[in-house]
Amino acid sequence: MDLARRGDHEAFTRLVEPLKREVHAHCYRMLGSAHDADDAVQEALLRAWRGFGRFEGRSSVRSWLYAISTNACLDAVERRGRRALPVDLGPASTVVEDRAPRTDVAWLGPYPDARYEQREAVELAFVAALQHLPGNQRAALLLFEVLGFSVAEIADVMKTSTTSVNSALARARRVLAAKACTPAGQPALSKLEDARVREIATDYAAALERGDADALVALLTEDVTWSMPPLPDWYRGRAPVMAFARATPLRCGAWRHVVTSANTHPAVACYLRRDGEEVHTAWSITVLALRGDKIAELTSFIGPEHFELFNLPPTLPALP
Repeated sequence: MDLARRGDHEAFTRLVEPLKREVHAHCYRMLGSAHDADDAVQEALLRAWRGFGRFEGRSSVRSWLYAISTNACLDAVERRGRRALPVDLGPASTVVEDRAPRTDVAWLGPYPDARYEQREAVELAFVAALQHLPGNQRAALLLFEVLGFSVAEIADVMKTSTTSVNSALARARRVLAAKACTPAGQPALSKLEDARVREIATDYAAALERGDADALVALLTEDVTWSMPPLPDWYRGRAPVMAFARATPLRCGAWRHVVTSANTHPAVACYLRRDGEEVHTAWSITVLALRGDKIAELTSFIGPEHFELFNLPPTLPALP
């Protein structure tokens, strides 16, 4: 600590390095994007390094770094606004159309499962619901409900009054209650054993690889939804979802898949090989939300840029 205060950067790094992963997850919750979280963490660490000589030790380094990263995120929210999913933009589509991706929307992104005490708080529905809150409400809720800061500590972080913090918390809780979300995620999160969860994800991947519509439909709930950011359309109900599946993923080429996990859910990394191509190319990370042993929500984050987050290769060889 003393060495870091005197300008020893290696000492400073040893203090903050064990905290970077959980701070990164906090920034993801705030911003809805792992890439934005990267930028926020870097900005927070720069601010922390520049100001460490003034750190008096009245709080832990962890609390101090969370305070700095929260303010870095609030600055980012002020500049960019909130992220969205297709379900935020309009009603479910009833007709399958070939529509171009929307580039005018800041889309929510997936997050590789974290391994620390607040793992549940990166659940996809919870992070998506947070994006409907103004930055100050988002920050107050996360600091209080997820990280355990007191109202007085939050007021100090956000340079406001305890009355304002309590008001922000009350408003945030009302919004999340209306969306049936809590800081620990949705009550409907699957309680199945990990082996069964992986089996369902594997069955989903196998159905797509075989082009087997009957096997796919057997995995879905009646009210299943499927969205594919950055495509604006999304579908609700087994019949519309299967109409989309038969028109697009079941006929657009050959698939290979890697089962993984994201946002506390099973996920499938999808690689597509079109006619005439020699390899399967990274296409989407599809997050599967389960209800019991059925798939209730599919969110396919389209784009090869997501694969690097999961330490996945950009291509896979074609099967013999």
